[in-house]
Amino acid sequence: MARGEGAELYSAKSLLQNKPTSKDGLASSVKRAQRSQLSVCSKLCYAFGGAPYQITGSALGFFLQMYLLDVAQLDPFNASIILFVGRAWDAVTDPTVGFLVSRSPWTRWGRMMPWIVLSTPLAVMCYILIWYVPSVQQGKTVWYLIFYCLFQSLQTCFHVPYSALTMFISSEQRERDSATAYRMTVEVLGTVVGTAIQGQIVGAASNGCPGDADAVDGVNGTTLQPRTEANSSYVSLDQTKQAYLMASGVICAVYILCALILVLGVKERKDSVRVKTAEPMSFFQGLRLVMGHGPYVKLVMGFLFTSLAFMLLEGNFALFLTYSLNLRKNFQNILLVIMLSATVTIPFWQWFLTRFGKKTAVYVGILWAVPFMILLLCMDGNLIVAYLASMGSGASVAAAFLLPWSMLPDVVDDFKLKNPESCGHEAIFYSFYVFFTKFASGVSLGISTLSLEFAGYVTGGCSQPKAVDLTLKMLVSPVPIALIVVGLLIFKTYPITEARRQNNRILLQQLRAGEDSESSDSTV
Repeated sequence: MARGEGAELYSAKSLLQNKPTSKDGLASSVKRAQRSQLSVCSKLCYAFGGAPYQITGSALGFFLQMYLLDVAQLDPFNASIILFVGRAWDAVTDPTVGFLVSRSPWTRWGRMMPWIVLSTPLAVMCYILIWYVPSVQQGKTVWYLIFYCLFQSLQTCFHVPYSALTMFISSEQRERDSATAYRMTVEVLGTVVGTAIQGQIVGAASNGCPGDADAVDGVNGTTLQPRTEANSSYVSLDQTKQAYLMASGVICAVYILCALILVLGVKERKDSVRVKTAEPMSFFQGLRLVMGHGPYVKLVMGFLFTSLAFMLLEGNFALFLTYSLNLRKNFQNILLVIMLSATVTIPFWQWFLTRFGKKTAVYVGILWAVPFMILLLCMDGNLIVAYLASMGSGASVAAAFLLPWSMLPDVVDDFKLKNPESCGHEAIFYSFYVFFTKFASGVSLGISTLSLEFAGYVTGGCSQPKAVDLTLKMLVSPVPIALIVVGLLIFKTYPITEARRQNNRILLQQLRAGEDSESSDSTV
């Protein structure tokens, strides 16, 4: 333990020992702690609320680029516009929704729940329309751009309030960390569900290249030459389109079910974040405070680069398996193995960060993926090696899922201690983290899709030029590794150590105990 960290802990303990606290305040503190305890059922219901975002996100992340290029048959330039603008628009809506949520009035259902309830049915409708191929060829780009942006906006209206809900379910850091671990487990399981539903349904309709079996009309997607018994294992483009629609319908049913479990099973607690406050701040005043908080900026920038690495890998992995490794018939199963491995290893990373600290977990968890990314370059269509690399990468994906959401509450607590008269900025903290990662991922996906066009990608083709093969290899290995290195270098400057985190916890308990004491005295 560093000398400064030990001094901070000593200072916090001394304050607790020396500051007088009334009996009524102490009793109120005990009651608050008891109320803050979350049952396993409450944690599970809360965790299910994270599944819709991950289910749809995994389906879009792994399959949207391939869908736009090979099923909707857009050229790479138009596909890159959709991917970039959609992600950029999604990023812009995050701080906007975060601000609106933070200024929303409390209702009998809470501040966050009305946003979740109202956005769900509209988001489901837009999601289905993303996976529908309109009959008008000239309007396809506009169609996908509109409904992709609409879905991202409505998804933001669900996910930003849900993310900020972490601070409203309990005032105890340990309970929030435990609920976050439940949430991350279910979210990674959600990526498994999304990958499995989309992959297995679409994979059954994509078990071969249509051009090898039929003459296909590239505009209407109809079969011009009937299939024979010899090529009956292949499917037409029409069948592939129906498979994507069917998968979207199943995913939407799961989306609605998880939202219902969240709304009916979780109680939003206003007193979990009760802090004395002055007059409410404007959006830009709050933004200056949030972005001026050094630990938050360093945390966001570190995870920005590491998240970009995994997003770049996710967005191009299906194409890499299909065209570089010639594993067209197995790519959906390989994607599923990644998500299953991530789900299984989430409890391990939760134990690891508790035992060794969150910063250590970041270094070990993120670096774990690097050897397997290098292994991707050494493959030559070897299916066994592909499964092994997928299993290893999945463990690192789990760490990348868990750690940001486990560390953000620590930054919020640190901010509260340095700005005790400011409150209500929880949603802004979460929304701006999502803003930066989404905007950067939109840029990366747009650039990667444009790179495929410059490399000569053939839309709907059964094979690709060698330049496309080289580009895909760069996008799934060297570039992500470089981003990981940059992100971890930034994490070296992240100042919230385990000692400082425990010190903050003690000081927050003292602050709340003092508020309870003042509240009891004023009541008397």
